[in-house]
Amino acid sequence: MFKGTPETVAQRREEIVGACEQLYQTMSFRDITLKEIGKVTSFSRPTIYNYFQTKEEIFLALFEREYDRWNADLEEILNNDQKYSGQQLADLIAKSLEKRAQLLKLLSMNNFDMEENSREELLVSFKRAYGKSLENFRLILKKHCPELSEAETEQIMYVFFPFMFGIYPYAEVTAKQKEAMTEAEVDYKYQTIYEITYNCLAKLLSSSHAGK
Repeated sequence: MFKGTPETVAQRREEIVGACEQLYQTMSFRDITLKEIGKVTSFSRPTIYNYFQTKEEIFLALFEREYDRWNADLEEILNNDQKYSGQQLADLIAKSLEKRAQLLKLLSMNNFDMEENSREELLVSFKRAYGKSLENFRLILKKHCPELSEAETEQIMYVFFPFMFGIYPYAEVTAKQKEAMTEAEVDYKYQTIYEITYNCLAKLLSSSHAGK
């Protein structure tokens, strides 16, 4: 890795991740290469190897940044002094994920390959951001649903977090996919990220405010 000042290293890494994010708005993971990323940065492709060894490492850093952004939203909910009902909590968390479509898109990708093709120190850094989201979610439940037992809290978390992997494919459907569904005569109701997330959380949290 490049032996520059911490500020320079951080700045270069952010530029590379930002270039990847820019391309990801219009290109697929498969089509994005280090060469394409190099075209969007202010330095050459060989320089990228001083900071990231593979395309997967860059995407993992983008993934980590998305978790950081979501953690900021979760912490805003957590630090609010207001007491929320289950439905209000479902609404707030659904709104927080509605802003994080890119996080959900990354979740819907093949995370195994992304993590397998990244160095351990970068994977550990990513897992810290992911772990922080688990902890923030746990603290939100503990604060606003104190009647939940530890086992019930764990059950909600390990239903909802795996559920998040499937939100994006159900909400962000392409014209080609819609046409195929129509031709296949599949009766399907399309929902937004907010609707899918809210309906799941409202159902999970409803029991925590009912008769306890």
